[in-house]
Amino acid sequence: MRKLFLTLSLVTCGLFVNAQILQSPDKHFILQFNVSGKGVPTYQLTYKNIAVIKPSTMGIETKDIASMLDGFTISDTQTSSFDETWSPVLGEQKNIRNHYNELVVTLTQKEQKDRAIKIRFRLFNDGLGFRYEFPSQKNLNYFIIKEEKTQFALHGDHKAFWLPGDYDTQEYSTMTTNLSEVRGKMKAAVTPNASQTPFSPTGLQTPLMMKSKDGLYINIHEAALVDYSTMHLNLDDKNMILESFLTPDAVGDKGYMQTPHHSPWRTIIVSDKATDILASKLVLNLNEPTKFEDVSWIKPIKYVGVWWEMITGKSTWAYTDVESIQLGVTDYTKLKPNGKHAANTAHVKEYIDFAAEHKLDAVLVEGWNVGWEDWFGKTKDYVFDFVTPYPDFDVKELHRYAASKGVKMMMHHETSSSVRNYERHLDTAYKFMVANGYNSVKSGYVGDIIPRGEYHYGQWLNNHYLYAITKAADYKIMVNAHEAVRPTGLNRTYPNLLANESARGTEYESFGGNNADHTTILPFTRLVGGPMDYTPGIFQTKISAYNPDNDSFVHTTLVKQLALYVTMYSPLQMAADLPETYNKHLDAFQFIKDVAVDWDDSYMLEAEPGDYITIARKAKGKNEWYIGAITDENARTATIRFDYLPKGKTYVATIYADGKTASYDKNPQSYAISKVLVNSKSVLKQPLAPGGGAAISIKEEVSAETKKLKKI
Repeated sequence: MRKLFLTLSLVTCGLFVNAQILQSPDKHFILQFNVSGKGVPTYQLTYKNIAVIKPSTMGIETKDIASMLDGFTISDTQTSSFDETWSPVLGEQKNIRNHYNELVVTLTQKEQKDRAIKIRFRLFNDGLGFRYEFPSQKNLNYFIIKEEKTQFALHGDHKAFWLPGDYDTQEYSTMTTNLSEVRGKMKAAVTPNASQTPFSPTGLQTPLMMKSKDGLYINIHEAALVDYSTMHLNLDDKNMILESFLTPDAVGDKGYMQTPHHSPWRTIIVSDKATDILASKLVLNLNEPTKFEDVSWIKPIKYVGVWWEMITGKSTWAYTDVESIQLGVTDYTKLKPNGKHAANTAHVKEYIDFAAEHKLDAVLVEGWNVGWEDWFGKTKDYVFDFVTPYPDFDVKELHRYAASKGVKMMMHHETSSSVRNYERHLDTAYKFMVANGYNSVKSGYVGDIIPRGEYHYGQWLNNHYLYAITKAADYKIMVNAHEAVRPTGLNRTYPNLLANESARGTEYESFGGNNADHTTILPFTRLVGGPMDYTPGIFQTKISAYNPDNDSFVHTTLVKQLALYVTMYSPLQMAADLPETYNKHLDAFQFIKDVAVDWDDSYMLEAEPGDYITIARKAKGKNEWYIGAITDENARTATIRFDYLPKGKTYVATIYADGKTASYDKNPQSYAISKVLVNSKSVLKQPLAPGGGAAISIKEEVSAETKKLKKI
């Protein structure tokens, strides 16, 4: 086999003596690794001869044993190549290529009785992944991580799309500034949240998206986060060096390790094309294949739910307005209902009827179970039992009714962040779901974590999230976790993890609004790790239509809401608005009914983070394609190609477009629907309104009537 690395004997071009060199399969990336004179592991990365990461140090600072930071020598190196094609259970494409060259370096600390660690590098055509490995050995068994000291030394003051570093939330608006401006903007970036712990005036979240002045798009994240603390990045803004900053536990420790063990992968995705960042599957490829032999029960879901009406304030989760209810003591049948409780049997049947009529898969119901009167902002260990319904919610009748209509019910488990309480009830709750026809659950972790002092992104909580997912699989239940840790590609290994929230979703449109550029950034940041339950489909953009006391509005046009079903990938997609609103716009709702949520292939047509995105996708197992184009607050014209269509065939394209006078802030509900004929040579110049978009469905519907349509 051709050697994948070289040993250099000269210090040239910034390389160390005896540097290990690894090339990507297409030779565009070059990784250089060595140890310094003091035995400090160091790496650097270039792309097409442009510096991406300058010489950067690596290592683990420990609390209870001598640290793994210096004093290393290289005792062994191994290289290999790997090339496979695998098929995700659900995904953006039917087949994914996993092609990389690998370098594994064994480092030995002579002064620590030959204690050894390994650093494994995998270099793909779209970037780099590396991790620390701690083999089982006599002189390394248990240890406590004080801090991981992985550096990412940048080659300039990049434009960055960033969130404040926080141990408990990612539900912030993305800031777009140069890295040198982070410190000055941090105070404005940290907005109120139900649980938040920012840690540094220059602390940043991952995935961190950047653009260099020489035109490189750079994304830093992590993959396969298992039994380890979540990594943030702390910025040295004088030297433009990012350094890993792990989430601590209640006593300040950042990881409890027992060999053999390894860290998550640290990932760097790079290209000179923004669309390549959207197309990258590097994070997924660094995760293990699925753990499940039988995946037949894992299905994509398009759903409606009793949710948006509570978010807007039209209805309530709670059955009564009586406070300080003691669970298991109060007889709710003796309490006066507040008259605004949405999760009642008759009302839920209306949602089931709507789902059945429009062939949607499921209905989510929040606020069905006792305890909502006295939970938010409290530090109560025992709030919900996840099996006891309010008096006006008939579990068995709704199970029967939904089944008769061919509709599934989606469970909701708000844990109130009392994680111990959730774990003590988990088996019983999942058995209750199976007995009553629920095969998916939306879980929530609102508020400060109980046990007190733990954080949403610490090692202990990360282990809990994975425990809930694997336990759900025992009952063939699919999971949609909100307020949990941001994803790192684990949906490859555990495909019943359909989606997460873990970012600022549509609900914030009712809390003051997301910026118009918000969804032009999320696919470059949050979605790099995995699908998001963003809950699009809001047609009534003025919240006051549902709640006169709320003057917020949705910062998109109606048509952009349609486009999000394509640009915001998820196998779990909600039609989030109310049925009565959709009934007023059934012509536009047709796109939501039609659009797929599982795909054979995806085509990133054009993109610029923070400005615009246009994506086309082919529906799984069908000759149907769907296109979504979105823009920020600026009007623009999208250039939409169709060269992925089979050659020599003509298709009908139904275009859902912003009206001529549409805008997200003044005229959001203006739209027009038209049909044209397209083929693989067609190119469409499609205007997008400020904060707007376009959605297109493409089908084989050519008939004598459709042949008269205009060709483009």
